[in-house]
Amino acid sequence: MSSHPPPASSQVTGLNLAQQEAVNYMHGPCLVLAGAGSGKTRVITHKIGRLIQAGLQPEQIAAITFTNKAAAEMRERAKALIGKAARGVLICTFHALGVRMLRQDGEALGLKKQFSILDSDDVTSILKDAGGTTDAASARQWQWTISAWKSAGLNAAQAEALANGDEERLIARIMARYEERLSAYQSVDFDDLIGLPLKLLQQHAEVRDKWQQALGHVLVDEYQDTNATQYEMLKLLVGARGRFTAVGDDDQSIYGWRGATLDNLKKLPLDYPNLRVVKLEQNYRSTGAILRAANNVIAPNPKLFPKTLFSELGEGEPVRVADCDSEEHEAERVVARIQSLRAEGSLLATGSQHKEWKDFCVLYRANHMAKPLEKAFRKAAIPYKVSGGQSFFDRAEIKDLCCWLRLLVNNNDDPAFMRAVTTPKRGIGHTTLAALGTFASKYKLSLFEALFSHSLGSAVPAKAVGSLHEFGRYVNELEYRARHTVGAEGARTVLNDWLKDIGYEKHLYDGEESEKIAAARWTNVMDFCDWMAQRCGGQIDDTAGAVLAAETKTMLEVVQTIALLSTISEREGDQNVVTLSTLHAAKGLEWPHVVLAGVNEGLLPFKLDSDDGQDAVKTEGIAQRLQEERRLMYVGITRAQHTLTVSWLRRRKKGRETVAGLPSRFIAEMALEKTTVKEDPREKIRALRAEFAKRAADSAEAQLLAETSRDAP
Repeated sequence: MSSHPPPASSQVTGLNLAQQEAVNYMHGPCLVLAGAGSGKTRVITHKIGRLIQAGLQPEQIAAITFTNKAAAEMRERAKALIGKAARGVLICTFHALGVRMLRQDGEALGLKKQFSILDSDDVTSILKDAGGTTDAASARQWQWTISAWKSAGLNAAQAEALANGDEERLIARIMARYEERLSAYQSVDFDDLIGLPLKLLQQHAEVRDKWQQALGHVLVDEYQDTNATQYEMLKLLVGARGRFTAVGDDDQSIYGWRGATLDNLKKLPLDYPNLRVVKLEQNYRSTGAILRAANNVIAPNPKLFPKTLFSELGEGEPVRVADCDSEEHEAERVVARIQSLRAEGSLLATGSQHKEWKDFCVLYRANHMAKPLEKAFRKAAIPYKVSGGQSFFDRAEIKDLCCWLRLLVNNNDDPAFMRAVTTPKRGIGHTTLAALGTFASKYKLSLFEALFSHSLGSAVPAKAVGSLHEFGRYVNELEYRARHTVGAEGARTVLNDWLKDIGYEKHLYDGEESEKIAAARWTNVMDFCDWMAQRCGGQIDDTAGAVLAAETKTMLEVVQTIALLSTISEREGDQNVVTLSTLHAAKGLEWPHVVLAGVNEGLLPFKLDSDDGQDAVKTEGIAQRLQEERRLMYVGITRAQHTLTVSWLRRRKKGRETVAGLPSRFIAEMALEKTTVKEDPREKIRALRAEFAKRAADSAEAQLLAETSRDAP
């Protein structure tokens, strides 16, 4: 490992020295340790520009993120910095890169170009079938275990060989049957979007050489969140030259429960001895008081690469700690705190200090903790949104339509077939579908292929055969139109005709007792159609892949990207509302004013006295969980820019009981004894209102005196 300042001639305006070093080092592996608020996205976008300036073509650069939202932000920042050249840069998520690789080269693994991407509900349904159960809870448990195995790079046979106990051996066998079904359905799940591209790179030298030659430099954002398969994939993409930039922060690694591992940070200097390590320690987000609390909390954790954040934004307000009697009392005090800060801004009567609703965020450990907060916000008429709520694409009506569209792309997608053929109902019942399924299995056909078999009549009644044929013909006709429809207006026509043909609006109204709910669902359908049409017209960047020139696309091309998307638009970010969010969902975001709620032992850190695991490793497991919980607290603290309030409960609900609450050990670790301010924000509001009234009265008296003086002879 080495660390040298960049030459003076390579200075970049607006970047500090460490940022400049990260941007200018282009000829080998580079690890940028980017502390919270240290400008990592700025470094990545400037490095993209520097690489292009140094001679790389935009198409030779890949910038990989973990969310569509992060990719969209990076895309906009890159456009603002380097203009049209940004269009050629591959800016996408790991999963979107996996899709691109499989669409281009997946045939080497026996995968058709038009494979389907299954969502979580599809996977649960297939696992219920593979495991011979109707219990969704069991299927979801299997799903989590299988996902963890896949993230670790294990297939079913390897998982069974390493299984610990009868339960894991059973799940490994179910995994084998699950893998068989995915292959038969020509479908993949989200874990496969990493695992299968890795398999491609490992087993097919020509594919590996192609991608290594295509990518001159790879940048990875949030590197600490990578899992074992993503690390191996990165190594094979960059090859022996190791031209990559990994940007991350070991202190913000909070996704161990979904496979992320700090081992990937430990491996880098071992696998790449010439690794350049650059530390970004200047924080541009938080005040000194907030940053000191964050540094104190994270200090007890072991350090892979020691660093200490500092800020030049001034000391700022002290961090406040509030002890509350109950969840309801805490919610009331949160409301009062927000009202107090807003009243303070109004009293100061300076535009720059006026606080809008969107300046505030309340963070908590678990989703259920939002309920009393929501109730208090509604009572106080404070507008809010719950971050991480139901995705637009998780709504039943949107899932219905997406299954139809998935079937157009991949006729072998049996889960999509089952939903499409029964939504809306068309006289094809469970008995018919069961007979069709048996027939398809017997002859090793997909359900859609089985529709057109000459011998289907031997297994299914003639009337049902007629209904199935009608459905099959309609799907083929819709596929033909989608394949040949280009542009927004054409897409709108096809989509409107389709919804009218299948009677979907009537289906929604017939299925809801409330006409208001049905109307809202139909509005969602219209929004979805508008979204589809815009993409066909090239009005929106392709968030499922590279940044492309604004070009029209066929409906079928747009349909292929749907399974990767989680939101219909970015409109939520523009709402002037208070954000309520879990700590995990808040990572990467920031607000001027933050409240951390429910910071109690048993909540944060969360249940460290668990009895799961083997005795031999229990102590080590608890220590690792505590370290990750401490990192979660650190992430929460560093979301705050100007003010931070940490509240805990003297009594809290635990199931149906109310138990005594203890402040989290992390509050003591913040070491706030000399700076903690304990106050009741309701008292502050009353004082501010009194002061405001006094000023108004003084102003009125002064005006009266002035008028009296003016009127005097």
